Amino acid sequence: MADLTSDKNLGGQWALVTGAAKRIGAAIARGLHAAGANVAIHYFSSAAEADALVAELNALRSGSALAVCADLKDTRTIEPMVQSILAQTGRLDILINNASSFYPTPLETVTEADWDELIGSNLKAPLFLCKAALPALREHSGVIINIVDVHAQRPLRNHPLYGAAKAGLAMLTRSLAKDLGPDIRVNGVAPGAILWPEGGLPDRVQQTILREIALRRPGDPSDIAAAVLFLVRDAPYVTGQILAVDGGRSVGW
Repeated sequence: MADLTSDKNLGGQWALVTGAAKRIGAAIARGLHAAGANVAIHYFSSAAEADALVAELNALRSGSALAVCADLKDTRTIEPMVQSILAQTGRLDILINNASSFYPTPLETVTEADWDELIGSNLKAPLFLCKAALPALREHSGVIINIVDVHAQRPLRNHPLYGAAKAGLAMLTRSLAKDLGPDIRVNGVAPGAILWPEGGLPDRVQQTILREIALRRPGDPSDIAAAVLFLVRDAPYVTGQILAVDGGRSVGW
């Protein structure tokens, strides 16, 4: 497990983590909270998990977490969600674009609905969230972290839309870093094999992936949380970068 402790503290700051009810998003929320930040937990369909996480964090520090629900693929929900958070918190310092859809789209069967889902969740929503949060982030010299993917650079078979969306998110990260500096830093984290898909993978596929990883093991969600925390808290002169957290997989393919 990665060490999330430091002498530095994010006390008084508010972070919005999208897709934070479970898996990597929940780990990021816990990591930022452990470092002193208050956290807005965004969810779409995982209400029970989001409420449980908010209760867990508020039990550790009263009034330090809240939950917000929105379908981020519908851009009409984004501005009201951000304004709702600001009405409750008075500020927003950190935006973590983590929410993501992931599934195969072989060319023979791909549909326009697949395009809307995968491009919408992985690229369109982060762009318009950055736009909606811009005034608040600029006021406090904030930070944006986009959760990209190692497959933004190296394609995953039968996932052309997902890969294209994450590649677009990588370019969005670099573009916004140029456009929003010096007020706002924008970076990305590109996970490798951290968690297997919720639907599972055959053991033979898992073993093939592990053989491609220099460290010969999957990572842990806390590895992503630690990378996010580093870029938010410990890297004030880093912007426009995408940090691969993949056990060396991207150099071993």
